[in-house]
Amino acid sequence: MHIPSLSSLKPLCLAAVLCAATSAQAGITVYTSESAFLSAVSAPGVDSFDDLTIAAYGDTVYRNAGTYDYQAYSDTGIWGAGGPSDFWLSNNARLNPIVFSNFSGGVSAFGGNFFASDVNGQFVPDGTIVLTAADGGSMTYTIDGATTSSFVGFVSTSPLTSVSLGTDGGGYWPTANNVVLAVPEPATYGMMLAGVTLLGLAARRRRR
Repeated sequence: MHIPSLSSLKPLCLAAVLCAATSAQAGITVYTSESAFLSAVSAPGVDSFDDLTIAAYGDTVYRNAGTYDYQAYSDTGIWGAGGPSDFWLSNNARLNPIVFSNFSGGVSAFGGNFFASDVNGQFVPDGTIVLTAADGGSMTYTIDGATTSSFVGFVSTSPLTSVSLGTDGGGYWPTANNVVLAVPEPATYGMMLAGVTLLGLAARRRRR
C-alpha cells in the first residue's frame, strides 16, 4: 500500500491533521468557543443551577444535566450564588476547588461558564479561574479576566473521571454556570484517530 509522505499533503490539511493528532495524544482537547464545543459533542445536557438559592448545600450536591448524573464536591461546602433570576454554583472557601465527578453514561465532554464571585455570591470581574480535567491523564486551562460568559469545554478520548474548578488564590470564589455534559461526536474520534495514525506512520518511515 502506498503511504503518502507528509510533504505531499497540502499545508492547511497537514496543520489540521497534526493539531488533531496532538489533541489525541494528549487525550483531552480544550475548547474556548461554546459553538465549537457543541459541534464536537453529541447528546449534550445542561445544568443551569437555577433551582439553587444563595444558601449552603453541604459538602456534596448530586446533580443532573439532561440525562447525565454527576456530583459537585467541595470540602468546605457548596453554596449557591448569583440571582435573583440566574443562579450559579460556588463554594464556601475561596482557596478550595469545586470537584465535579461521578459522571454517568460514559461522559467524556464537560463544559460551561466559569468565573469568580465574591462573599455575597455576586460576580467579580477580572478573576483568574483554573480548570483541570482528568481522564487518566489531565489537562489544565486557566481563564484570565473571566466573565460570566467565559466558556471552557473539555472533550476527551475516554470517559472523564473529574473536573476541578479553582482560582489562582485571589480574593474571590470559583463559580460555575450552565454546565454541559456530553459524549463526543463519532467524527471527533475519527479525526483524532486519523491524526495519531498519520504521526505513527511518519515515525515508522523515519525509523526505516
